[in-house]
Amino acid sequence: MAERNLLVTGASRGIGAAVAVRAAEAGWDVAVHCRHERDSAERVAAAVRALGRRAIVVQADVADESQIVAMFAAVDAGLGRLHGLVNNAGVVDVAARVEEMTAERLSRMWAINLSGSVLCAREAIRRMGRSHGGPGGAIVNLSSAAARVGSPGLYLDYSMSKAAIDHFTTGLAREVAADGLRVNAVRPGIIDTDIHATSGHAGRLAAATPLIPMARLGTADEVAHAVVWLLSDAAAYVTGALLDVSGGR
Repeated sequence: MAERNLLVTGASRGIGAAVAVRAAEAGWDVAVHCRHERDSAERVAAAVRALGRRAIVVQADVADESQIVAMFAAVDAGLGRLHGLVNNAGVVDVAARVEEMTAERLSRMWAINLSGSVLCAREAIRRMGRSHGGPGGAIVNLSSAAARVGSPGLYLDYSMSKAAIDHFTTGLAREVAADGLRVNAVRPGIIDTDIHATSGHAGRLAAATPLIPMARLGTADEVAHAVVWLLSDAAAYVTGALLDVSGGR
């Protein structure tokens, strides 16, 4: 099998961790990114290696351009030429209405959820794009069903950042298609991961379940399968797509 190297941001837990493991099952070597949770990221990397694939752990704050550049250099040194990027790193804040939001909160949200994804994509394009001497490749952005529903009264700022990711995905897909690159997004619905704990909305998952036509929460693994498919040759003619994994919500 030809070498295939993948960077998954925010891969120490939840959806990112599930993507790393499912990608390894599909034949990818994986750079597992984390910001702080090195021990958790090392466990994900160990799971990748147990599947017979190479794995490295890279640390960076994706709100910091210089750290992003250093992270990609570490991937170059540790794995070699990049063939795929999953822009998964993201944050949600405590539940709040707009009149309660601060400029600091908004700046953090844009820097991590949007600017971080754009800058990671920039570095990936510089390595994968055929005009840069690369082999081509695939980028999958993690958006959210919140981009469609708005999350009023909870985290409208988060939903705005993910709506921007949708727009970024469709625009970038057209921009780099002739460079051998595909760009798609997965929009998870309400997924049973611990990101919800940071919202301070303890009953969020239970309260949301009746709103889902399939009447259950999604799993990180279900999202991961969709991401890995979009990375694969089976999706070779798919670019600019926004794939909902939301149980019909």
